[in-house]
Amino acid sequence: MFTGIVEEVGDVVDVRLGKDSAVLRIRGPVVVADARHGDSICVNGVCLTVTELDQQSFSVDVMAETLDRSDLGALRQGSRVNLERAMAPDARLGGHLVQGHVDGTGTLRSRTPGDAWEVLEIGLPAELSRYLVEKGSVTVDGVSLTVVDVRPDAFTVSLIPTTLSDTTLGTLPIGAAVNLEVDVIGKYVATYLDRIGTGWAQQNGGSHE
Repeated sequence: MFTGIVEEVGDVVDVRLGKDSAVLRIRGPVVVADARHGDSICVNGVCLTVTELDQQSFSVDVMAETLDRSDLGALRQGSRVNLERAMAPDARLGGHLVQGHVDGTGTLRSRTPGDAWEVLEIGLPAELSRYLVEKGSVTVDGVSLTVVDVRPDAFTVSLIPTTLSDTTLGTLPIGAAVNLEVDVIGKYVATYLDRIGTGWAQQNGGSHE
């Protein structure tokens, strides 16, 4: 489990692509400082398991499901990624509960600058829009953010100076893909209500009226 508070921006130093998998080597001295083999590190919002490490970098295996669900397959040597270690049980929850299980990818549509901040508009799959609410939480490339506005195919977030300078979102170009994870509590509530509604309808002749 993670919080969506990025600890450092790492650099991809090596990518080995297989037929339907990949091995990434990532430089991240902060997150490997106390890491061990088998630990979890969130890479651009994706929970991955450390397979090898030294004092400066670590390696992770990326399987087909992760490549299909996320934008990690587009990473190349030199790509920059947001990194976060798994949350300690006695740590402050600075962002929100983040699983590192990407629900899908979105696309950065626009950046609107303010005096010291920016509003980003991000397009998303229609099936994910139902899980977003104004002032609710969403994870974008591993960064916990507050939703400003929600539309059927997009949403907006405001980035403060710290987020702009300390994560990859500050330099993300228009048209770039981003990993999205909606609030897991919202997913559970929506799924539960869907099931309750279906069960109620079946017990009452198939109608909600």
